[in-house]
Amino acid sequence: MKFDRRQYSNDILMHLYKGLLKPRMIEDKMLILLRQGRVSKWFSGIGQEAISVGLTLALNNDDYILPMHRNLAVFTCRNMELGQLFAQFQGKYEGFSKGRERSFHFGSKPHHIVGMISHLGPQNGVADGIALANLLQKNNKVTAVFNGDGGTSQGDFHESLNVAAVWDLPVLFIVENNGYGLSTPSDEQFRCRQFIDKGIGYGMEAYQVDGNNIIDVYDMVRNLTESMRKKPRPVLLECMTFRMRGHEEASGTKYVPKELIEEWSKKDPLVNFENYLKDNGILTETLNEELKANIKKEIDAGLEYAFALPNIVPNSANEIADVYAPYTQEDKPSNLAVVQNKRLVDALAEGMNMAMSKHDNLVLMGQDIAEYGGVFKITEGLLEKYGKARVRNTPLCESAIIGTSLGLSIMGHKAMVEMQFADFVTCGFNQIINNLAKSHYRWAQNADVVVRMPTGAGVGAGPFHSQSNEAWFTHTPGLKVVYPSTPEDAKGLLLAAFEDPNPIMFFEHKALYRTITGDVPADYYTTPIGKARTVREGKACSIITYGAGVHWATDYVTEHNIDADIIDLRTLLPYDVDAIAATVKKTNRVLLLHEDCLTGGIAGEIAAYISEHLFEHLDAPVVRCASMDTPVPFSVELENNFLAKHKLGECLDKLLEY
Repeated sequence: MKFDRRQYSNDILMHLYKGLLKPRMIEDKMLILLRQGRVSKWFSGIGQEAISVGLTLALNNDDYILPMHRNLAVFTCRNMELGQLFAQFQGKYEGFSKGRERSFHFGSKPHHIVGMISHLGPQNGVADGIALANLLQKNNKVTAVFNGDGGTSQGDFHESLNVAAVWDLPVLFIVENNGYGLSTPSDEQFRCRQFIDKGIGYGMEAYQVDGNNIIDVYDMVRNLTESMRKKPRPVLLECMTFRMRGHEEASGTKYVPKELIEEWSKKDPLVNFENYLKDNGILTETLNEELKANIKKEIDAGLEYAFALPNIVPNSANEIADVYAPYTQEDKPSNLAVVQNKRLVDALAEGMNMAMSKHDNLVLMGQDIAEYGGVFKITEGLLEKYGKARVRNTPLCESAIIGTSLGLSIMGHKAMVEMQFADFVTCGFNQIINNLAKSHYRWAQNADVVVRMPTGAGVGAGPFHSQSNEAWFTHTPGLKVVYPSTPEDAKGLLLAAFEDPNPIMFFEHKALYRTITGDVPADYYTTPIGKARTVREGKACSIITYGAGVHWATDYVTEHNIDADIIDLRTLLPYDVDAIAATVKKTNRVLLLHEDCLTGGIAGEIAAYISEHLFEHLDAPVVRCASMDTPVPFSVELENNFLAKHKLGECLDKLLEY
């Protein structure tokens, strides 16, 4: 291996050497501890350290890095205290994730490191969001995100590179090309010979570097990022390297030809650089032994601290408390003296405008939401008022954009992502479930994101534009699920959602957009999330519902003169247990109504709650009224037959006659 020191001083070369030496010594120690059973799992980066070291030391300390399994040197080069780092590896409370995450699946805001998730590719979208915030804040920072060659086959990688290219985001996409995705060799993963060939497809620059040559990596990253700060844009950097050990230690390396391991062992980044420094009189044996002794002392002290820490004593209250970012909802009542009659769609549009005016750090993203105003015209006119930087059309890549929303939140922004239709959220499901919902619990990073979800049937749109999919998200701790049924609540809940620092799935029924009107206060106000609304008072039975069900129930009981209590949940996660208990105790008969399919719908959850906690107040079994367990059909006749609306009378008769 040939090294070209270029203009770099001895001090810089020694700085790079120390950066390589510490993670290698930690790894050597961890492999011993693993064999002793004192460490449960380990992902080795031996042979690849020059990439992490060169990149991290070339960046500024306040540039964000999104590492992967084999990037221990990112953490050590950001000067993490080894005691806390080892406590993390041991699953101790004093680590970075309070024992909730393993090895490298954690982040640290003070160190500007974002915690990875096991799904790998989605971190590229998060990097886009951080870079977008840097662009908006004009702070000349760059963001670096790591990828293994295996992870580049994921859709998130392609989506995120495309978004970064379209928006000129200063992201350095690192591909550690080490020849294998776990045990699958590169020629079984992709057909291109090298990743730099892909750059032209994304409309971005792409470079290749010897990932085992620390000076080349450092110099390449330093020059690229200096240029990216002056002219923001994404760059793809392929680092050629090799993984000397298994994907993780238990998997071994039997699938790797011996001659390949022998060839790459000669390219060891630490050994070769150490020899170069010695040959050029920069590093003496005495100095080297002194460096190793000091690092060993630091490692031993960190391990002594971590091993001495007590095992975690679980505290369920603490676990639940950390699922959401702390937030005290402030009641901001409306001025009912000034009201205007509005459609639900217009109330939402007014709420969007007020939120954009109040929160100057709020960024809107979605397909066709800018000049076109969105397919339902809720964002119409906002581009002219707030500019293209804050009202952003996106490519068709839901996953990357939801990831971008988390990246914006990491940088202190609020974000709104509009699903063109709620059905399309499936393409971004992983980002919502595993990034937005879990980030605060995992490493105290809130996701200040509202995902708007035009939902529901009744408009003859067929299986892919009509689903009621709210129950997918009510099962996910860390999310809040909101579903207004009136114009007044739509505006008030939307404004409350933008004030809440937690991720919120905000459902808007398409069939109600232009068919439902009501008085809406003209001023800024919030409707409390988590509180149900009593629609009408009655004693014969209780109908607990939300969304279109509120209007179905109101129309039916009015037409048939049924003395029913109607409760509009408004929020499905967390739902209002006090309101449910009050109405059950009042009428003693309960019908749960929703447009969603019967099996797995939220009515089943609420029925279970009532049976477990309010059984003694019931005079009849809880009845569920829901739509058929089929996809939503296109034909109007079939759709009407599908919907719960046409079963409501039958279900009410069953309840009242019991």
